[in-house]
Amino acid sequence: MNTKLTLAIQKSGRLNQGTIELLNLCGIKISNGSNHLKALAEGFPLEVLLLRDDDIPQYVADGVADIGILGFNEVFEKGKDIAIIRQLGFSRCRLSIAVPRNVDYTGRQWLNGKRIATSYPEILKKFLNENGMNADIHPISGSVEITPGIGMADAIFEIVSSGGTLLSNNLKEVDVILKSEAVLVSNKSLESTKKELLNKLEFRIEAVQKAQRNKYILLNAPNNKLNDIIKLIPGMKSPTVLPLAIDGWCSLHSVVTEDDFWDVIGSLKAAGAEGILVVPIEKMVI
Repeated sequence: MNTKLTLAIQKSGRLNQGTIELLNLCGIKISNGSNHLKALAEGFPLEVLLLRDDDIPQYVADGVADIGILGFNEVFEKGKDIAIIRQLGFSRCRLSIAVPRNVDYTGRQWLNGKRIATSYPEILKKFLNENGMNADIHPISGSVEITPGIGMADAIFEIVSSGGTLLSNNLKEVDVILKSEAVLVSNKSLESTKKELLNKLEFRIEAVQKAQRNKYILLNAPNNKLNDIIKLIPGMKSPTVLPLAIDGWCSLHSVVTEDDFWDVIGSLKAAGAEGILVVPIEKMVI
């Protein structure tokens, strides 16, 4: 019998979309999953369970799923004994304190004695304890943002991404408590064959992530400026340099990181580079 990994992912929502996109980039296609709780994968020995994201930590801890992709906030909230393998860089959000817009929030001590509604009572409790504060925590499974407006709470502690939901409920974000993004988690007792499969999956994910963090750059440069330009974009080992049909000029190919991209482009222009092309990288293996 062929060994497969069982992966638990969110059934629907932003995390589901980001996960499916990541798997596609890794050459893994999920089929028959949109209206089912279980799906098969093509391109990798993988079986997929589609679940509520807050159920995933329990499934992974119990070994029903070998691995899972979910928000770090849910891992933190559930506190299950599972391993965080890597951050995945999508579905970024934050867990924040928000209060009515007319409230004069003077700092964290303002929360003392207040009623706080949240879908994340364990994270909130830990935050309050660490800061020596007492508050009345109201666990709510949904529509947390409406609770101040109906007199149920003085403040909320909830996920914020764009802030649009807060604005529509006349709330303002006043304190970021935890930053979150999608993470890959694993059961801590995987057998050796499944660990090998997980390593192979990680290899694919790393190749995709490296590609997303870098750009492929092509430019033309006069030969007498080449050394100065190479110092700006050294590449993975060194850039590729090819002669042009015009004497005294060459074409240089290299890689720049996304974070350095705009600064590097400006420096290259100042150093004499021309005809600069920047191309996305699909996969990157070093």
